[in-house]
Amino acid sequence: MQVAWLRIEARRHWRSLAAIAVLVALATATVLAAVAGARRGDSTFQRLWGRTLPTTVSVLPNQPGFDWSKISALPEVIALTKFAVADAFVVQGNPDANVGFPPADDHFLRTIERPVVLQGRIFNPHRADEVVVTAKFPAQYGEGVGDWLTVRLPSVAQANDGYDPESGGPARGPQTRVRIVGIVRSFWLSDGIDTSAAVQPDVAFFDRYRANIVGTHGQGYINALIRLKGGTAAIPQFRADLARVSGRTDIDVLNNYVDFGESARHVTAYEAACLLAFGLAALIAAIFLVGQSVARYASSTVPDLQVLQAVGLARRPAVISAATPPLLAAVAGATAGVAGALVASIWMPIGGASVLEPSPGLDADWLVLISGWILAPLLVLAGSALATASALRPGRGQGGRSGVAAAAEKGSFPVPVLIGIRFALETGRGRAAVPVRPALIGAVAGVLGVLAASTFSAGVADAAANPARFGQTAQLGNFLGENGRDFGPAGRAMTMIARDRDVTGVNDARVAVAQAGQISVTAFTYTPVGGKRLPVVLIAGRLPAAANEVALASSTAREMHARVGSTVRLTGSSTALPVRVTGVGFVPEGPHNEYSSGAWVTSGGFTRLFRGAHFAFKFRVGLVSLRPGASPAVVANRINHELTAIKAPNFALAPPAPLDQLKEIRDVAALPIVLSGFLALLAIGAIGHALGLAVRRRRHELAVLRALGMTRTQARLVIAVQATVLAVTGVVFGVPLGLIVGRSFWRAVASSTPMAYHPPLAALALVLIAPLTLLVANALAAWPGQRAARTRTAQVLRAE
Repeated sequence: MQVAWLRIEARRHWRSLAAIAVLVALATATVLAAVAGARRGDSTFQRLWGRTLPTTVSVLPNQPGFDWSKISALPEVIALTKFAVADAFVVQGNPDANVGFPPADDHFLRTIERPVVLQGRIFNPHRADEVVVTAKFPAQYGEGVGDWLTVRLPSVAQANDGYDPESGGPARGPQTRVRIVGIVRSFWLSDGIDTSAAVQPDVAFFDRYRANIVGTHGQGYINALIRLKGGTAAIPQFRADLARVSGRTDIDVLNNYVDFGESARHVTAYEAACLLAFGLAALIAAIFLVGQSVARYASSTVPDLQVLQAVGLARRPAVISAATPPLLAAVAGATAGVAGALVASIWMPIGGASVLEPSPGLDADWLVLISGWILAPLLVLAGSALATASALRPGRGQGGRSGVAAAAEKGSFPVPVLIGIRFALETGRGRAAVPVRPALIGAVAGVLGVLAASTFSAGVADAAANPARFGQTAQLGNFLGENGRDFGPAGRAMTMIARDRDVTGVNDARVAVAQAGQISVTAFTYTPVGGKRLPVVLIAGRLPAAANEVALASSTAREMHARVGSTVRLTGSSTALPVRVTGVGFVPEGPHNEYSSGAWVTSGGFTRLFRGAHFAFKFRVGLVSLRPGASPAVVANRINHELTAIKAPNFALAPPAPLDQLKEIRDVAALPIVLSGFLALLAIGAIGHALGLAVRRRRHELAVLRALGMTRTQARLVIAVQATVLAVTGVVFGVPLGLIVGRSFWRAVASSTPMAYHPPLAALALVLIAPLTLLVANALAAWPGQRAARTRTAQVLRAE
C-alpha cells in the first residue's frame, strides 16, 4: 500500500516534495558548513602548533656579543636558532612588504619552526639568493614561487646607525636579486589579519651581507628562539638556568604559547562562537521554514487519508504513508547539503583562523557531515509524522484565550482591532488553528538580533575611533635610546617637544624587564616632562606614587593573580623588591610587550629594580599626547622640523602603528551583522507566514464577519492590526533584550581582548528600530490583507 501511495504522491505533489528537498539541502549545507567551520577554526592554532616544531620561548637579551653557546648547552634546550634584530632589506616596488629577521644559523625552519610548506620548498641554506614568503604574498604583491624579487640593503653606515626603513630614509646599500622558492606557514611565519605579507631570508643571505645587516661597530645584536623539552612546563627551570649561566636576571623571556598565542586563541575562539551562533540561527530558521513546508504537505494529504481511514486504514499506517515521501525528499536534500558543506569548506576557516590554518582548502569533518546527513531526515520525519498525527487526531486544535485579547474586549476598541489582536495572539480551534507562537518568537528574535548586532557594531566603531580604549593615549612617539645609550640629546628634545602649543602630555619612559616569579614584566617609568602628564588608562586604582608601588597591566595582573592592594615581588637586575599594586590598566605597546602586558613604576622604583643592571635601560621611549582636534601629521611635521634644527633628527615623531587587536576586532565585526540579518529574515518569514496562514485558515471567520457587515477596508484593518501586534511585541521584548545581549557580547569581547569597557549605544538603530519594524510588518500585511478583503463570502460559507 505504501509503495502505491508513494507513486501517487510523487506524481501529485512532486513540486512540494522538491521544495522540501531544496530547503533541506540549503539548510543542511548552511548549518553543517557553519558548525564544521567553527570546529576547524577553533582547532587551527593547536593543529598548526602541533605540526611545526614551534618555538617555546623567545630570549631577548639585546646584548651585542651575547654568548649563546652556554644557553644551547642547557639540558632543557632541544633546539636553538639565532636571529639578527635588524631590517635586512627593502623589497623594490613593494616597500611595505614585511621582512623577517635573518637567521644567524641554519637551524631556523629546520630543527625549530619547521613550517608547513603550502607551495614549493624550503630555501637552500647555502644559497643567498633564495627566500620563502608567507601565504598572503602572491595575492598582495602578485609574486609567487619561481618569481624573482629585487631587494635593496642598507649601507654599512646605515646599519651602524641602526637602520629603520620607516624613519631612516631609503636604503643605500647593495641591490641584489632573490628568488621565491616556497610559500610557508608556521606560527612564527604566519600572516596577520590586516598586515602585509612577509619575505624571509636564510642564513646564507645573512652571512653574505652581515655588515649591511648588523653593521661593523659591534652595536648589532643577536637574539634567539628556543624549543624546550617539556614545552612551556620547562620554562621555570630554563629561566633559572639562563640567569645562572648569563649572570643576568633582566633578560626578556617570552612564553610564545602565551605571549603570542593567547591573542590568536581568543580570536579563533570568538570566530568559532560566532559561527556556531550563526549555525544555530540557521538551524532555527531551517526548522521553521522546512517545518512550514512539511506541515503544508501534511495538511494536503490529510483529507485523502481520512477517506482511507473511513474504509479501514489504521492510524499508524496512515501516518507512515504521509511521512515517507517527505523523508525520502529530505534524504535527497541532506545528501546534496552535505556535498554543499564539503565544497564550502574550501573557504573555511574565516578571519584570524584563516591565516593560521595548516591545511587550507577542502576539508571533510566527517563527524559533523555524517551527523547532519542522519539528523536532517530524522527531523523531517519527526515533523511530518507529528503534523500528520495531529491533523488526524479527533478534536485537535482546541486553542486557548489570550489575556491581552480578553482585556482588549473589555475596552471600547473597534471590532477589526479586536479581531486583529485575537488573530495575532490566539491559536484558534480545529482547522482554523494558526501557530502564533513562532510568529511572536520570530518577531522578538528579529528585533533582538538587529539591535544586538547594531549595539556590538557601535562598540567596534567606538574602539576603532578611540585607541585609548586599549590604553594607547599617545598620538606621537619614538625611541630615544636603546641598551643604555641615547640616540642624541634626548632630554633637550623632550623638553622642546613639551613646549609645543598642541602638546598636552609628554612621558620620557625608561623601559626594562623585571621578573615576577616566572612571569616577565616590562616596566615603564611614568616620567612627565614639562609638567605635562600623559594620560594613562586604568580600569582600577591609581598610578604608583612611591618606589615600592606599581600599576600592573591587565594581562600581567591576571597572570600574577594580583589586584589593587596586593603585594608582589619584582626582581630586576639582582634585587627582589616587594611592591604594592596600586592600579590595574594598560601600558604602551612596545617591541617586546603588548599593551596589556607590563607595568608602570616610578623613576625611583625603576632605579631600585635595575641598579647595577647590564644596561641603564633596555629602551628609552618618548610618548606624546595632543589636544583634541590637533592633527598628528601637522604637529609631527612642525616638531620634527624643530628637532632637525637642534640636531636631534633621530627623535623624529611619528604616529604609532595600529594595534593588531583592533584589526582582529574589525575583522570579526561582520559576523554579528550577518547573524542579525539571518534573524531578521527569520522574523520576516515568521510574520509573513503567520499573516498568510491566518487569512487562509480563518477565512470562515472572515466570511462570517463580512456577512455581518464588515467592509473590505475593515477586513484589511484586521490583518494590519495582527501585523502591528506582532511588531509591537517584537519591539517591546526585543529592544531591551537586544541592548542586554549586545552589551553583554561586547563586554565579553572587551574582557577577553582586553580593553577598557564603555557601554556602546547604537542611537540611530534604537530610534529607527520601532518604526522600521512596524513598517516592515505592515508591508508584509498588504497582500494577506488584500486577500482578506476579497474573501468570497457566499462561496466560503457554502463550502463550510
